[in-house]
Amino acid sequence: MTVKKATLSDLEHIAPLFDAYRVFYGQPSDLEGASSFLKERFTNEDNIVFLAYEDEKAIGFTQLYKTFSSVSMQPLYILNDLFVLPEHRKNGAGEALLEQAKVHCQAMGFKGLALETAADNPAQKLYERLDWKKDTAFFHYFWKNPK
Repeated sequence: MTVKKATLSDLEHIAPLFDAYRVFYGQPSDLEGASSFLKERFTNEDNIVFLAYEDEKAIGFTQLYKTFSSVSMQPLYILNDLFVLPEHRKNGAGEALLEQAKVHCQAMGFKGLALETAADNPAQKLYERLDWKKDTAFFHYFWKNPK
């Protein structure tokens, strides 16, 4: 398995994975919308994407977004998306993607990586094994625009 930093030229490999990720979270399949969304992120340099390949087939990805901590006055990444095709899970792809995100974060000199996950997501075991710490000091709130 190999992991590489993706560029806009990898869109045809990322978009189907991104679409499958969204379907996993209950959204209808929209490959065209996924491609358009990702193309815009790459064009605007909004994201960092790493792709995992097995025998030249893209089997998983992670997507990072840059943000800042006002308190520490440092940049950090939100690890917003992590997805591995179901038939390739538990074979090290998720771990490889998470480790590559860490390496990139360290190379950039960023404060760290943050992620949110569902309370019942079994990947929590992987995060904790890889030294991610569950935040028990803060609650996360979300305001949904009614329009």
